Amino acid sequence: MGKMKCALLAPLCLALILLLPVAQSQAAQGGSGVAKVARKQKKFDAHESFARLHFKDQEMDFAFALILGATMNHGCEIGEAYATVTNIKEGSAASWQDEWIKMAGRVAARGEASLARGHRVSAREQFQRASYYYRASLISMLPDDPKFKSTGLKSRALLKKAGTLFDPPLEYIEIPFEGTVLPGYYREADCGAKQCKTLVMLGGGETFAEDLVFYIAPQAYDRGYNFITVDLPGQGLLPLEGKVFRADVEVPVKAVLDYVLARPEVAPDRLAAYGISGGGGFVPRSAMHDPRIKAIAMNSAVVDAYPLFASMPVATATQDVVRGWSSFKRNTVEGIAWRWGVAMDNIPGLVPANKGFDFDPAKVTCPALLIVGEGEYGNAEVKRQQQVCYDALPNPQKKLVVTPANEGASNHCITENRSVMSQVVFDFFDEAFK
Repeated sequence: MGKMKCALLAPLCLALILLLPVAQSQAAQGGSGVAKVARKQKKFDAHESFARLHFKDQEMDFAFALILGATMNHGCEIGEAYATVTNIKEGSAASWQDEWIKMAGRVAARGEASLARGHRVSAREQFQRASYYYRASLISMLPDDPKFKSTGLKSRALLKKAGTLFDPPLEYIEIPFEGTVLPGYYREADCGAKQCKTLVMLGGGETFAEDLVFYIAPQAYDRGYNFITVDLPGQGLLPLEGKVFRADVEVPVKAVLDYVLARPEVAPDRLAAYGISGGGGFVPRSAMHDPRIKAIAMNSAVVDAYPLFASMPVATATQDVVRGWSSFKRNTVEGIAWRWGVAMDNIPGLVPANKGFDFDPAKVTCPALLIVGEGEYGNAEVKRQQQVCYDALPNPQKKLVVTPANEGASNHCITENRSVMSQVVFDFFDEAFK
């Protein structure tokens, strides 16, 4: 029954030693050493948590780091997060879902109370966190669960409500595409009458558009960028409509670019695109086909998803292996398979499903940044693809950055240190658009 796809484990990009004058190695500043990480790490698992926060279950601890990382972008409160996980049973998918849903309901009620009294800022803050807590519960929820769609829609409704309380608002948008819509969010920068720089933010194999708002949207706005993100086929709730991941991702991305470039406040010569996880392949592939994208960032570069998936534990995840996993890990990975249109009882099918999900770095002509956490860079295939990408990129304005483990910037997508990630990404785009 289940089908799914996931760019989730799609890698992050970077070379530790940067030879061009423009290149820089953040790992060198930290001194923890990529080589050291590589020796320790026997297998590549994109959901490895390189600094334990709470759970012994690696998959669960990685997800917790993802949630905590949203604190600076108004998606989480540390006290609420730890109050929630204290009640979660180790490795239990059902316990994880129940506790995040309970916390979401409590926080949403606070928001409604504030709004009823006219306290718009307080209401906005509560609605944002409640939205993300509902989203967090979906990490371990299978798509055939009766609560799956309704919980996703609760998350969306709360963020839409919060969005109306911003000035300028965070707009909920729907971009028509092949008989359905690509749902997402847009916020105009405060540039007065001038056209502004714009960030198009794309995620990977498990992404909801709400994730990307809490991943980076406030950082974009603070730096004078219009912000847009959407669910592509395979993401959010779209697989419920049969819209799973597709190799020709440039087709739905074209619809996104058509939409955003039609807005009068968007400067067409300063349009940046940033992709995390599987988005590290989607963004450069789109740039290869569409010169309207003027600069890109990949976290990290997924030059070819097929060998990357072949190097992961999913490649050998037979039913006997899967039965030994915690229910949290099992549900998470099976949900990924569903997004790729792969039967949920055939996890190794993710490997052949990723054939054709690739791009040619030599045809990506705009300025390009590769950024990857030091822990993830320790995997040989991730490292190889970053170097292949960097070496072939033709534009001299390119950079490879490995963010350091000893600054807590080591995980997949650098979810646990959004400050360092945002510094690297936006400094690169600002310099590209000078």
